[in-house]
Amino acid sequence: MPIIGLAPSSTPTRPAHFNIEHVIRPNILALHPYRCARDDYSSGVLLDANENAHGHSISPPEGVSPSKKPQLNGDSHIDIDMDLDPILSLDLHRYPDPSHPKIKSLIAEMRGLPSPEHVFLGVGSDEVIDLLVRICVAPGREKILITPPTYGMYPVCAQVNDVGITRVNLELSADDGEGGDKGRFSLRVDEVKRAIDADSSIKLIFLCSPGNPTGTLISLESIRAILDYVPFKGIVVVDEAYIDFSEPGSSAATLVIDYANLCVMQTLSKSFGLAAIRLGIALAQPPLIQVLSNTKAPYNISTPTAHLALRALSPASLRTMKANIERIKVSRAALLSDLHDLGYLGLGRAIGVQDANFILIPVLSRGSSVADSSRAQRVYKALAEEDGVVVRYRGSEAGCPGCLRITVGTEEDNKIALEKLKKTLERL
Repeated sequence: MPIIGLAPSSTPTRPAHFNIEHVIRPNILALHPYRCARDDYSSGVLLDANENAHGHSISPPEGVSPSKKPQLNGDSHIDIDMDLDPILSLDLHRYPDPSHPKIKSLIAEMRGLPSPEHVFLGVGSDEVIDLLVRICVAPGREKILITPPTYGMYPVCAQVNDVGITRVNLELSADDGEGGDKGRFSLRVDEVKRAIDADSSIKLIFLCSPGNPTGTLISLESIRAILDYVPFKGIVVVDEAYIDFSEPGSSAATLVIDYANLCVMQTLSKSFGLAAIRLGIALAQPPLIQVLSNTKAPYNISTPTAHLALRALSPASLRTMKANIERIKVSRAALLSDLHDLGYLGLGRAIGVQDANFILIPVLSRGSSVADSSRAQRVYKALAEEDGVVVRYRGSEAGCPGCLRITVGTEEDNKIALEKLKKTLERL
């Protein structure tokens, strides 16, 4: 069955064992996408979408000049004036562009892909994850495969959509004994292949690289090994939310041109520092992108989000983004060294290779080298509730007993966190 909206192509599919029409659920292949008002016309006297022709109704509070609008903090107290004119001057009373070709073109150029037809935009990566599960995996009959410890939304989306989960835990290599990182996490390729051989109902394989919470890349060689494995007829999804914090050339986006059975997810939340605007990205060959586009909500990316994304993808903003990444890498190295210096208080060496903007580190039992999840929880809660320093407890994840995940902050953030962590470890 052809994919609706996709022009016929005579280009052979690679790898030869993959056929996307055998992966997408038949009801999705047959889906005629909703035709929204802006699909056909976006200019002129627009009387087609039942919009409010008088414009938006956002006015500044009394006593605030029209060019200023208060920004609320988490406690809903007005503490900062913020100029919202650029946002309020947008056509907020009109439905947004359903496709955003300019943003897609800039992303394709940035990631080395030939056209915007290789790019899909979602409401964060979470929408992409949910769409992939919905379009590929039949509820009650088929499965996804995940590699714990990994991002928690994969099993959540699976459960919401009533699909099964196969787990192949990452392998943690032994401590190198040289004072460096405590081993590294790696994909057990042979175990993944055995799982595929044992269960033909696996339709999606989610690989988080750099991993969350592992902070470690999965090698392109390992990813290729799964993509090339003939018995697997599904799609490999590589989640690269943290890819910009790793070394250049590490991204699986370089494989998209050669593999129709690959989808690479990225986001503006991390390296771009735009978590609040909720813009996720899928990079894949046009057939899968077209199916995602056919299935998404008609206007999933808002006009303010699109406006800010375009600004973020400008040359000047990209320079700022790259400069911030370098600052984070320097801070990451310094924080890692400072955390190692707390080893005498029962803090272990960081786990994994540091390819993200956080560090995964175990809390040990006092006077031993054994990871202690109970103590780690006490440290985590004391830091948050008594010292106002919030890290993430990950001790219940596979391969991460006693672990805390600490995001690399500003120099001042890191200094405060280290001081509070030292005092907390001394007393707990």
